[in-house]
Amino acid sequence: MSALTVSQNPDQTWDDLVRYWEEMEWPEGSKVEIIEGIITVSPSPASRHNVIAERIQRRLYSVIPEDWGIFQTLAIAVPSRMGMLIPDLVVAPVQDCLEADSHIPAALAELVVEVTSKSNARHDRVTKPAAYATAGIPLYLLVDPWAPGGPTVTLYGEPKGEVYRVLSGLKFGDPVTLPEPFGVTIDTGEFPAE
Repeated sequence: MSALTVSQNPDQTWDDLVRYWEEMEWPEGSKVEIIEGIITVSPSPASRHNVIAERIQRRLYSVIPEDWGIFQTLAIAVPSRMGMLIPDLVVAPVQDCLEADSHIPAALAELVVEVTSKSNARHDRVTKPAAYATAGIPLYLLVDPWAPGGPTVTLYGEPKGEVYRVLSGLKFGDPVTLPEPFGVTIDTGEFPAE
């Protein structure tokens, strides 16, 4: 099953969109995001997708401060880009997450990780990095098993406006090193190819 978009009134405000996103009963197990003002419903990710996220999460837990957490279903808001996004992993201060109802401002995230699925690859490669950079999230790790030239891992950083600088671009099998405050190397050879 691929992603589904829910048509919205183009005159709706950000608050209207968020209220609709929060109050609607969505299919259980689905991932519901607002991407550039459009509500997008995606199916649960495949097992390989989850294994990649788990491998990254395991490595991150060994280096993050005690007052930070790694969240798999945390929505982050980027109102200026009409986005309510749910990365595969978000590293953010636990206290900020405890104080939030359904989402946190994206600017509170220290790192976001997206693992592409066939149905959402374009959003993860183009739309979401622009939103994450706009919010000033310091690091964005894109794991792309569906990249046209074969599976890749790209680490983005130093956001300016809607653009990140590519800090490293690798193929599956090469290690990717996240800079401080993480200072960790992740062995992408552990990632299953889709």
